[in-house]
Amino acid sequence: MCLAVPAEVLSIDGDIAVCRVAQGRTTVKASLMLLPRMPVPGEFVIIHAGFALRVVDRKAAEETLRVLSESVESPQGASAEG
Repeated sequence: MCLAVPAEVLSIDGDIAVCRVAQGRTTVKASLMLLPRMPVPGEFVIIHAGFALRVVDRKAAEETLRVLSESVESPQGASAEG
């Protein structure tokens, strides 16, 4: 299963952004070539398979990250047996 996640744009070099996932130290590089406009550092983008698919507002990104975090920490987030 593939998952698209929101990430905060930290810096941009050409059409490549370095983005931070959640509040951690994990960063990923994402191509911005599919976006209709360039984001600016501090904005959030949805990343899938190395491409930023769209710019999202901070509130929506933070809510999505909260739900993802809760599903990982929750017993229901684990795969069921049987």
